[in-house]
Amino acid sequence: MIDDLYSARILSLAANLPHSGRLAAPQGTAERVAKLCGSKATVDVVLDDQGRIIDFAQAVKACALGQAAAGVVGESILGASASEILKARDAMLAMLKSGGEGPVGRFEGLRVLKQVADYPARHASTMVALEATLDAVNQALEKHHSDTRTRLAGAA
Repeated sequence: MIDDLYSARILSLAANLPHSGRLAAPQGTAERVAKLCGSKATVDVVLDDQGRIIDFAQAVKACALGQAAAGVVGESILGASASEILKARDAMLAMLKSGGEGPVGRFEGLRVLKQVADYPARHASTMVALEATLDAVNQALEKHHSDTRTRLAGAA
């Protein structure tokens, strides 16, 4: 039953979105939109020298499930690396589409959304914040690598 999707934990996560807003000077910014329902997440990140998130903001306009997923991401994201986010994204997709157990470690809280697997129309909205975060981190990493190559080329 669809009411099972909206547990007290999911509604609490949806109502209390950590790191809501935008950053003044992000290194990476990305937006994802779920085409079916219009849920949207815009994410800004700043990375340290090891590629870990040290500053994060998200502007999310989504259903309760998308907001809840963004809530877990916001609670867990500081200190995360691109590889951790990629593993969490892949584990989420496996959980939603093929009976996987869901993310472990830092992003294990996303398992609260396991019941969404039974509602394929809700998968995309559940993924927008995590996908936008991964895109923003990858953009920041690309920019960092490009800046490093430019500095090295200028030094030659």
